[in-house]
Amino acid sequence: MGIPFTVMNQDSKSPKNLPAEYRIGASGYSYADWEGVFYPPGLPKEKRLDYYAQHFDTVEINSTYYRIPHPAMFFHLSRKTPEHFHFMVKANRETTHNREHNRTAVRDLLSAVTPLAESGKLQGFLAQFPYSFKNVQQNRAYLAKTREYFQDYPLFVEFRHDSWNRPEVFEFLRYHRIGYVNVDEPPLKGLLPPQEVHTTPVSYVRFHGRNEANWWTGTNETRYDYLYQAAELNEWVTRLVRLIRSSFRTYIFFNNHPQGKAVKNAQKLKTLLNEALALPE
Repeated sequence: MGIPFTVMNQDSKSPKNLPAEYRIGASGYSYADWEGVFYPPGLPKEKRLDYYAQHFDTVEINSTYYRIPHPAMFFHLSRKTPEHFHFMVKANRETTHNREHNRTAVRDLLSAVTPLAESGKLQGFLAQFPYSFKNVQQNRAYLAKTREYFQDYPLFVEFRHDSWNRPEVFEFLRYHRIGYVNVDEPPLKGLLPPQEVHTTPVSYVRFHGRNEANWWTGTNETRYDYLYQAAELNEWVTRLVRLIRSSFRTYIFFNNHPQGKAVKNAQKLKTLLNEALALPE
């Protein structure tokens, strides 16, 4: 079932006394435009995850947002990855955007991921809510109910609207054992700024790029088409080091996937963090 939230309770060993641990990867892996950029030319599609897992130890599965697959898919994903590889699975759009049949969507998703959970490689679920999902009582109640539907599985929530950036929201999330997702995105009005907040023992960070021109009107391709420069990644290093050292574990994912920009930036940030944390490559 992955790491339960009770792994670091009030009586547990302090995270500050544990070795700094983080995992870095990409939001998805099966992109055709990564061929020749990250994947070797001619690599069969069914071999992409095998190759990806040689370079990274975690990945987000985002296809579940669009369609909940048969459990066989997760069985094969588990078989293709090393024993200590970790998966985060994105909640279906029925949970985060439509919000009419949430209980059924979560039930079906939990059933689908059973093989991954049984392998010990499933580490939680990501629920990415839209900008229109604002901090009001009705939506807070919806989050609390969603937390119940996911049972004991770790649940991490990404907000887009800055009304959620409140101390009382962080307390609400801690009470309900919901992880807060820190984001890097364009510095536009109404969006969330860079942060280092964790409301569960496990921290979560996602990099979306800073493509201001296409953020509101672009597609999934144009919105996230952005390559971070080294100086921009360096802005995050001190913040991430503090987050890593104060957490049981930290997950960092790059969602700027067009033309393999996510893997390029993930590899660069890993080098910067290992230097800052004095960890071996």
